[in-house]
Amino acid sequence: MKGIDHIGIAVNSIDNALPLYTNIFQMSHVKTEMVESQKVKVAFINANNTKIELLEPISEDSTIQKFLNKKGEGIHHIAFKTEDIYGELENLERTGVQLIDKEPRIGAGGALVAFIHPKGTFGVLYELCQKQ
Repeated sequence: MKGIDHIGIAVNSIDNALPLYTNIFQMSHVKTEMVESQKVKVAFINANNTKIELLEPISEDSTIQKFLNKKGEGIHHIAFKTEDIYGELENLERTGVQLIDKEPRIGAGGALVAFIHPKGTFGVLYELCQKQ
C-alpha cells in the first residue's frame, strides 16, 4: 500500500458541509460527482497531502444513508492507495483479513475500490483504491 489516498466523511448534505472545508479551512473543492452504483454523491476536497471525500446519500437504501442513520455524520472510511488492488486483496484474504469486497468495483473518480471489513481492523472501515 502506498499511503492514504483519502478520508471519506458521511454527511447529510454536501451543500451544508462544503463551506466548512472551502471557506473556513481554505481547502479547494475539486469537483462533485454522482456514483450511481453506490447511491452516493461525492465532493472531492484537496487537503494538500491527501483528499477528503464528502459522501452524501442519494437514496434511502444507500450504505451511506444506513451509516448516517446508525452513527450520524462523521468519518466513514480511510482509503489506502495501491497500484495492485488485485494483489492486495489476494494477500489480505490469504492472511485471514475479512473483506467486504473480494473483487474490486468501480468507485468515485472511476477508481477501482474494495473495502476491508471493520470487524478485523479494530472498528475502522478501510478502502483500497487504485486509480485508473
